Amino acid sequence: MSRVRRSSSRPVARASRRDFITASAAVAGGYWIAPGLRADEAKPATSANEEIRFACIGIGGKGSSDSADAARSGKVVAVADVDANQLKRAEKTLEGAKQYADFRTMLDEMGKEFDAVTVSTPDHTHITAAAMAMQMGKHCFCQKPLTRAISEARFLGELARSQKVATQMGNQGTAGDSLRRAAAFIKSGALGAVKEVHVWTNRPVWPQGGGRPEEKPVPANLDWDCWLGPAPLRPYAAGYHPFAWRGFWDFGSGALGDMACHTFNMPFMALTLRDPASVQAVTSGHNKETFPKWSIIDFEFPTLGDRPAVKVKWYDGGKLPDAALFAGFRGEVKKNAEGKEEEQPFKTAASGVLVIGEKDVLYAPGDYCGDMSLKSGSKPADVAFTKSPGHFVEFVNAIKGGPAAVSNFPDYAAPLTETILLGNLAVWAADTADVAGKKIEWDPAKLVATNAPEVESIIRPTPRDGWKA
Repeated sequence: MSRVRRSSSRPVARASRRDFITASAAVAGGYWIAPGLRADEAKPATSANEEIRFACIGIGGKGSSDSADAARSGKVVAVADVDANQLKRAEKTLEGAKQYADFRTMLDEMGKEFDAVTVSTPDHTHITAAAMAMQMGKHCFCQKPLTRAISEARFLGELARSQKVATQMGNQGTAGDSLRRAAAFIKSGALGAVKEVHVWTNRPVWPQGGGRPEEKPVPANLDWDCWLGPAPLRPYAAGYHPFAWRGFWDFGSGALGDMACHTFNMPFMALTLRDPASVQAVTSGHNKETFPKWSIIDFEFPTLGDRPAVKVKWYDGGKLPDAALFAGFRGEVKKNAEGKEEEQPFKTAASGVLVIGEKDVLYAPGDYCGDMSLKSGSKPADVAFTKSPGHFVEFVNAIKGGPAAVSNFPDYAAPLTETILLGNLAVWAADTADVAGKKIEWDPAKLVATNAPEVESIIRPTPRDGWKA
């Protein structure tokens, strides 16, 4: 096994500004793009018979399964992780892969050795890792949400389109038959015109709503500077790595960012829920260090083609839609002690979607729309939809010249991420408990909150020196 490449105080060489896509760079607010190979120099695998070579960025947590998917689909030749314990584990699970603590160094040194990357890091480093790889002509799989900030999502979508690389976000429910069936059923008009949608989750399941944890010594296994990446410098504390970072504004995107790419996914697919005109939130209150313990967010989507205007309400932290909205839905039928079937009282699932149409109401419990039922009691009619060969398989097929994965960056993942992260602008403005925050009015073309300049830093965060052009 090769020696782990640690980070150094000298930044990796940067590409010149002429390598930027001008419009995208303006939108993204100055994120730098990778040095090394140009897109026309890269030689990604496109033949169905060629072995795809992967480099995996972040191999703990969800990165464990993402890197395993890569290994099943080709050969993992390099891995990068800030945690030496994860690299030690990879000596057996990803045998032969060169190891790095700093993904920038890996991309710089190994650029000619791989065709595609998986990015499975905390939200705040998605932008840098994915942008570097794609600018080098590498295909990119990136975990959800695509980015931590709205401008970053727009940037990665435009960059992927410009570089003509295969991309996919890790919201695996997009490939599920049940989700696609429900979306197609709604598109068929079976519910009539849809004007209202409710989406809820049981997240957060990590601490948030508090302050910054007490400084602690950096563990010997952790490269803290690389973990921070583009985020502002702060001392290490026990409350960040490897999981609770999700609740901090500098690193994660709260319950909304974590789960809406799953639970919001089906109505987004069914109703093309892009570019809301405004968002407004009520929360438990927060100090702008961590996200609130709960939030309720109202999205207003204007008319789009034949689709009328739609209102979407998001709930997290244990908040649920009004019970009256579920009146008429039947509970599960189970066998009692005597073996007779009995209908149970209806109970709202811990997460799910309610789509209210003029003709009927659809209820889909769970994070991934695993099932659906109608308030009318009717059985949902059969509808045609395209089945997936498998989520990661879609990405692999696209690399080999097949159709784009459904959740590709330009057409799906970036617009979905933009939509859901807009809700966090409303959360930022709703810092007083139980008081509705400012209604944020949104210009999607310019990525500007027209009446709220105070949220600009959330739309376009400033990367730390050494992580920007």
